[in-house]
This record gives sequence, structure tokens and C-alpha cells, in this order.
Amino acid sequence: MIKSIFKGLSAYRDSFSLISELRLWNYFAIPMLISFLSAVLIILIAWGLSDTIGGIISNLWVWEWGAQTVETISIVIGALLIVAIGLVLYKHIIMAFSAPFMSPVSEKIESHLYADVHNHRETTNAAQLIRGIRINLRNLSWELLITIPLLLLSLIPVLGIITTVMLFIIQAYYAGFGNMDYTLERHMSYRESINFVKRNRGYAIGNGIVFMLFLLIPVVGILIVLPVSVTAASVITLKILKQEKEANVKIV
Repeated sequence: MIKSIFKGLSAYRDSFSLISELRLWNYFAIPMLISFLSAVLIILIAWGLSDTIGGIISNLWVWEWGAQTVETISIVIGALLIVAIGLVLYKHIIMAFSAPFMSPVSEKIESHLYADVHNHRETTNAAQLIRGIRINLRNLSWELLITIPLLLLSLIPVLGIITTVMLFIIQAYYAGFGNMDYTLERHMSYRESINFVKRNRGYAIGNGIVFMLFLLIPVVGILIVLPVSVTAASVITLKILKQEKEANVKIV
């Protein structure tokens, strides 16, 4: 799987040049706006609720000694918890509602790279949106189910480093999953896509790692994260689909 992760990472190498060559930036205007507004909303919620969550946590400290310090630390922890969960929500919100704009981008990349192999089912904007919402609701449920217990475990100092790494990998996996599905929705059913990403989870993680790192870049990161990561995911997903098809032909 390590090799697959590095291949997922390397797919970003020519993303900017491919976007410029195919003149894809126009397709990203609305998704970039969705991304920006979603990020601002999550930051405002984190800011507003940090005191409340912090108060709940600090109330667990029943002793007067160190109460002020515990309260301060609890506010910080509360904000971090909200931001962590907010990041999970952010990914799936922008991916679900950007589907009608990202799927055409993936299709243009496919036509450019594999002009002689353009065999896939046609889908409408409504179908792409419904598919995007369905996939991301499914992924959101699983991610929260895994993330919340890990966030609680991360409060234990010894386990903090391990759980932080695990949380990052999980977030990366589901980010890559969503990016890959913009291509898969033309080629596979809902269930087939899930199985495909499970078989190729290393590629999803590799794609998602860069996605998550882009979010660390103030303002610019949240604007360009979707265009670049979707382009990279489209390239690597199409390559895997082609390889699997050729392998199946040889078997037959």
C-alpha cells in the first residue's frame, strides 16, 4: 500500500499544468466559493462554541486547585475538537455540493488523456449531485464513527501522537475517496465505487494527504485544494481503471 500512496502523491505533479492546458479554472469558480464560505462558517462556529465546550470539559474538574488553568486549557481543547470535527464536515460538504462541477472536469481530463477510450455512462447534473450527497453522507457517517473515539483518546498524553497520525490518515483517506468518485460515478455503480476505493485505498490516502496539507495554507489552500486534488485524483483513477480493464481483457 505504501507504493500506492506514493503514486497517489505523485499524481499531483502535473495538476496545475493540466488545469491550465485544458482551461479548467472556469469550472472551479463556484466550488471555490463553496469551499471558502464553508471554511468561514466552520471557523465562526468553532470560535463561538469553544467557550461552551470548554466549560463542559472544565466542569469535569471538581477541585478548586488549578481550576483556572484547567478552564483555559479546556477552552483550547474545545476549540480543537470543534475544528477537528469541522474539518470532517467541511470536506464532505464541499465534495457533495461540488459534484455537478467536478464531474465535467474529470470527464474533460478523461477525453484528453484517453481520447480513443471514451466508454462510460452519461449522467445529469442532478444525478451527480445526488450521487455526491449519497457518497459523502456515507463517508461522513463512517468517518465520524471512527474520529470521535480517536479524538477522545487523543486527550490522553501518551496516545496523543498516535491518534493524531491516525486521524490525519483517516481524513486523508475519505478526502481521496471523494475526489476519486467524481471519475468513478461515470464508470461504476455506488456499491462498485466503494469496493473500488477499498481495493485501492493507498491511492486515496496519497491523494488525500496533499488535500489535507493544502488546508494548512491560509486562505489560498481552501481555494485551490479542490481544483488541484480533483485533477490529480482523476488522472490516477483513470489510470487504474485502464489497467484493470486491460488486465480483465488478458484474463478473458
